[in-house]
Amino acid sequence: MIDITLKQLSQWIEPCQIDENYLEHCILGATIDSRQIQKGQLFIPFKGENVDGHRFCEQALEDGAGAVLFQEDSEINPPQNGPVIFVKDTLTALQQLAKHYLEYVAPTVIAVTGSNGKTTTKDMIENVLSGKYQVQKTQGNYNNEIGMPLTILELDTRTEVSILEMGMSGFHEIELLSKIAKPDFAVITNIGESHMQDLGSREGIAQAKFEIVKGLKPEGTLLYDGDEPLLEPHVATMTSRTISIGLNRKNDIVCQMLEQDENGITFELNHKSRYTLPVMGEHNMRNAAIAITIAQRLDVPEDMIHERLQHLKLTGMRMEKLVSQNGAIIINDAYNASPTSMKAAIDTLSTMNGRKLLILGDVLELGEQSKRMHISVGKYLAEKNIDFLYTFGEAAMDIHEKGKHFVEEAIHFDTKDKMIRYISSIIRPKDTVLVKASRGMKMEEVVDALLAY
Repeated sequence: MIDITLKQLSQWIEPCQIDENYLEHCILGATIDSRQIQKGQLFIPFKGENVDGHRFCEQALEDGAGAVLFQEDSEINPPQNGPVIFVKDTLTALQQLAKHYLEYVAPTVIAVTGSNGKTTTKDMIENVLSGKYQVQKTQGNYNNEIGMPLTILELDTRTEVSILEMGMSGFHEIELLSKIAKPDFAVITNIGESHMQDLGSREGIAQAKFEIVKGLKPEGTLLYDGDEPLLEPHVATMTSRTISIGLNRKNDIVCQMLEQDENGITFELNHKSRYTLPVMGEHNMRNAAIAITIAQRLDVPEDMIHERLQHLKLTGMRMEKLVSQNGAIIINDAYNASPTSMKAAIDTLSTMNGRKLLILGDVLELGEQSKRMHISVGKYLAEKNIDFLYTFGEAAMDIHEKGKHFVEEAIHFDTKDKMIRYISSIIRPKDTVLVKASRGMKMEEVVDALLAY
């Protein structure tokens, strides 16, 4: 964030009160963590259930904060040792500040949501655009009503493209983020089953994800999974430009896989342009197609798109190819999971050479649909050319019970240590092992252990 005077800030946050003696003071960036205050930053406290962050305002100013926001109904006494900006609600003030600051910097805004593939698609878009533009993207999981505004406030005037990931757990959350961001491009990667317990059905998930168009600029473009029928009724209401992407021939951008192995994939778009990616999976072909389409509409040269994709690097634990000490290939896809993404991982593993070992843990946050969804993953193994199935977790037992009929060997483990000991005793050079589960299962511990063998 560049220097912004408190006078300018007072015009962006309404209503607010600032001592007139401080109006020419500047802030440089913002933080919600008083322990990491840097000189000149704006400190933004929140009233939590257990701790009121306003108690740290005075210390923040002593540590060099340029100013602090202060919620009017806080029971903490406001500090007297520096600029205090009084607001009705600090979260709303943060969001107002981010919205106006984004308009001030005025980059092209690309908003990305979806049940699976948000981060991978975001990484791909950044990769192909950064050859031509100054690009900044959401870091980590800063994709909610607090994290996304903080991401925006990190932009500087050189930023030409801002890629904002938008997550949610319920209705109206993405709508809020979209209205803050006012994207030029809105992306829906797919509709899965994540947050089923909060939204009730895949139809509900589709409705919540489609909120990303609520802030789309009138001249903006929606790119979406054209193979997902649940999106079609929503798309039919659009007046803005839409681009469907998928395998079905009716799509605007038709993806066709040509080659796939442990080194990556080669695919065609609309039966003419051929691309190579150093990552595996049909789902990554779709994600790459989104990035390519946006890059083409932003006039990135075609040879640059090809070159950038060929040297693509993704955030870790997403179809990450590793090699163990004994020569086995370990595919670390343990960052997160849904039944849909597990099935996509099974498709990818089934195309590999040598023995294929599938290690799965629980998919969380499925609510009443959990048992049925886990059974569907086990059933999906039918005729999928997977040799071994190893599972861990209470819900993953349902994958085991259904999937054991379709593999040479299936074992369910009650601890990760037992799983690691057994699999490390049977793993061979040239085996391919794929590990996947929800983030809360921490299955990267299995990956790290197997790499040592």
